[in-house]
This record gives sequence, C-alpha cells and structure tokens, in this order.
Amino acid sequence: MQTIQNYVEANRSRFREEWASLIRIPSVSCQEEHKPDMLRCAEQWVALLLQAGADKAEVMPSDGNPFVYGEYNCHKADARTVLVYSHYDVMPAEPIELWKSNPWEPEERDGRLYARGADDDKGQAMIQVKAFEYLVKNGLMECNVKFIFEGEEEIGSPSLEAFIGKHKELLKCDIILVSDTSMIGKETPSLTTGLRGLAYWEVEVTGPNRDLHSGHFGGAVKNPINALCEMMAQVVDDKGRITIPHFYDRVLPIPQEERDMIARIPFDQQAYNRAIDIDEAVGEEGYSTLERNSCRPTFDICGIWGGYTGEGSKTVLPSKAYAKVSCRLVADQDHEEISRLFADYMQTIAPRGVRVKVTPMHGGQGYVCPIDIPAYKAAEKGFELAFGKRPLAARRGGSIPIISSFEQILGVKTILMGFGLEQNAIHSPNESMDLEVWEKGVIAVTEFYRQYGK
Repeated sequence: MQTIQNYVEANRSRFREEWASLIRIPSVSCQEEHKPDMLRCAEQWVALLLQAGADKAEVMPSDGNPFVYGEYNCHKADARTVLVYSHYDVMPAEPIELWKSNPWEPEERDGRLYARGADDDKGQAMIQVKAFEYLVKNGLMECNVKFIFEGEEEIGSPSLEAFIGKHKELLKCDIILVSDTSMIGKETPSLTTGLRGLAYWEVEVTGPNRDLHSGHFGGAVKNPINALCEMMAQVVDDKGRITIPHFYDRVLPIPQEERDMIARIPFDQQAYNRAIDIDEAVGEEGYSTLERNSCRPTFDICGIWGGYTGEGSKTVLPSKAYAKVSCRLVADQDHEEISRLFADYMQTIAPRGVRVKVTPMHGGQGYVCPIDIPAYKAAEKGFELAFGKRPLAARRGGSIPIISSFEQILGVKTILMGFGLEQNAIHSPNESMDLEVWEKGVIAVTEFYRQYGK
C-alpha cells in the first residue's frame, strides 16, 4: 500500500490537470454572463467526485446557482459522518491587465500555481477531494463522507440557508469540515477557531430634489455629501470605539488566556506596516493589532460617492450622496440586531435639511469553535503530521456567514482546516497557491480522517 506522500507524488501531474480543469471554467457568480459556466463547473465537480470514489454525486437545483452533492458510505455501523463544504464560484479576475499570466489558465512559477481560484476555493477544495480519494482507493476510509459545494459563496450565499433547511436529513452529519481559511504562515500552521460576523448597508442621503448650482444655492441648502461625511465621522470616536447605542451590549471581553495565546503568535508590527505601506496601525484603544483584526468589532466605509467626479470641474450641489458601509461583528453579536441599531442611529444623527435611507444588504453571524472536541483534536494531529509542529489556535478577522448557518440549522460544529497564506492574494490579481503547502494539506486532511475515524 502506498503512503499518502507516495500517492501524492505518483499522481502529482494528474492532480494538477484535474485542478486546472476547474480553474479553466470562469465560474464568476456575480456576473450574469457566466451563468452557463456555473453549471459547467458544478458538473465537472460531479465527475471529479465520482472519479475520486464517491458512491454518488449529482448537481442539485436551488433558487440560485446549482449545488453539488456527493456521498460515500464506509459501511461501518458506528462510523462518524463528515460533511465537507466548499464553493466553486470565484471572484472576477478584473483588472486583467494586472495579472502576469492568464487568470483562467493556471501557470506554475516559483513553487506556486497562479490562477483565479487557485486557492479560493478550488485549490483548497481539491485538497479535501484528493485526501478522500487516497483513503477510499486504499480501503482506509473509516468515516462516512458527504460533500456539499455551492456556487454563490462569493455573493453572500443567498440560496444556502433555504437549501440546508430543505435538505436537513440529507446533510445530517457529526461534524462539518471546511478548507476555505488561511494559516498564520507557511512555517506557522494554525487552525481557525473563530470568524467574525458581518453587517453591510447602503446609506442614501437626499437633499434638494435636483442638483443645484453651488454658487446660487451653496450656504443656504444642506449639501448631502457634507451631511453624509458628518454622519460617517461620528460613528467611530477618537478611541476607536463605535458610537452606535447598545452596539457593545453583547460583546464579551477577550479572555486573558486567549489574549496570552494571541500574544504568542509570531508577529512583526513594523513588517506588517511596511507590507501595506502605512506609517502605523491604528484602531480601538487597549488592543493589539492581532486582537483588533480578529476578536473585536469594526466599522468601515467601503465606498462613498455623489456629485460630479468626472474630468474637469462642475460647481454642483448634489441632490444625493451614497455610502456602502460594513461592520465586522464578534461572537454573540446578532447581525440583524446590529443592522436595526445602525439604521436607527443614522436617523438620529442625520442633520436637518436632508433625508436618510438605510438599506441592509447582507449579513451573518460570527462563529467560535471549541478546541476540546474530537474533530478539532483530529485536525490538530493532521497539521502536526504534515507540518511537523502543533498548529496554533487562532481567530481570524474575516467572515463566512454560512458557518453559523450550518450550526443553527444542522446543530453541528465546523472545523476550519484551511491552508491559505496571506501571500496567496485571494480576490486580487495574481492569486496563487503554494504547491508545497497544498501537498501538505492533502497529508493533513488524510490524517484528520484517520484520527477522527478511530
């Protein structure tokens, strides 16, 4: 029997070609022109799951893009069931001119595979499928395995909750396994134990019923852009605290034990600053950078516009101004409650002379995974075998709203066993995957199943 290391080496070229077959399909969920590609990518995943050893795999319809479902029965009476979640949709590749190679044709350079979806999430999903393949082909799988891959994660998973609710029995499992997160570093493996939630809105401020001449009306009519800027400037105070009333009611203090664990994470503040070309990192008073970007809530203006922004000048007092804003939330904060609090606050602080409309766009709950459950311990051992050291437990600052949806609807926890790196540049031009880390990921997931299946 081949070891997993030998199996990966012997099948390396095939693995890369199958990975490439997914990448070549531009499954961009936010662009209508790629609707046919969503189905093509789903069908390709079905073929790859069946080839890897799934007993069945199929494309399942939803209110939006189709789902891919697959399953494998190990025929062991007391076997645990693992549900593997991933997504096959990707972000747009634009701006194309910033790519060094074709984003839809994977290219290997300097030990990395470059392409859109190389990491997020076609590359990481392939880690899961190839570990599964090895175990099934060698008669070593002692867990039942189910796969659910969606095509709308990059647009907020609008069809997922309804799909899970409709197919609760089909998706019944003991643990959910996800590879869609990152590690602290190549030499510092880590397991994600927490994700922040999200609330997102569009704010519209309206003043006069039409754009006005700024000379004739300026100083007598409230400018909506000025009003919007005044309002936005009030949301965060000079200590980095969010001023929305009752915003912090459900925010729990970071336990000292966890703060001590965060302090042990290798982190160079100066290198961090240089990497993103800033003079200094700022944020909520009393917290470190790593605490601020993982364990504390935030408020950010993601976009703001209004009036004339074209070439040259136009002396206009605009009728409307807009902003898109978001809050990253922590565990126990309810995104729907925060959404209402923010909308009410905007009305409260709106200056006279304008009208304000707040439109919630999407949101999701935060998530925390206990580190003492069997599945987490199995994942720890997988990382330790593959990377030669025990992984750190680390909360991450991003949001995957569907993780909390899984817990609420299916009643089970999720293990976030991700293999991304910061330098992989997901969502950006020249996205890539470290090929050595990818292969270690296959080894780690294989060991997870061996440990969890005992």
